Amino acid sequence: MLNIVIFGAPGSGKGTQSERIVAKYGINHISTGDVLRAEIKNGTELGKTAKSYIDQGQLLPDALIIDILASTLDGFKESKGVIFDGFPRTIAQAEALKKMLAERGQQVSVMLDLDVPEEELMTRLIKRGQESGRADDNEETIKKRLVVYHSQTAPLIDWYKAEGLYAHIQGLGELETITADICKAIDSVQ
Repeated sequence: MLNIVIFGAPGSGKGTQSERIVAKYGINHISTGDVLRAEIKNGTELGKTAKSYIDQGQLLPDALIIDILASTLDGFKESKGVIFDGFPRTIAQAEALKKMLAERGQQVSVMLDLDVPEEELMTRLIKRGQESGRADDNEETIKKRLVVYHSQTAPLIDWYKAEGLYAHIQGLGELETITADICKAIDSVQ
């Protein structure tokens, strides 16, 4: 099983690159953001709970996310692997993911860190908000999300380095070049 964690600040290109990885390697894509947005749109209890956190630019409780991911992962019976997009976001979540995968006889193959300067992230997210109408892509919420990212999520870099699974990817430049760098990192762990 090829299990990939794609990592980066909001707007770093995780969704775009995930689509390319899924197409090339034939693995499934689990985007916690997409799963949660679907729950919110459908007005489920989980969606209502998630919306209250998201509207404040906060992360959801770990137990909630792990349950969602385990259920989604178990639905991919014949899968060659999975790309986790938007998860884990904290060291506690990384440890929970490691445990959940181990219970299924699997592990994370590589963690791809899409590194993009903050100024570019702001530009991309504001543009995305204008094009998509996503409520969380406004300047005030973006700034909150970046603060949360730097304080709670960035420590994962050192955690994955210690696990020997870290791959730095320059996330600014030509789309094809970024994808090629990602493929090199994936191919080196297969």
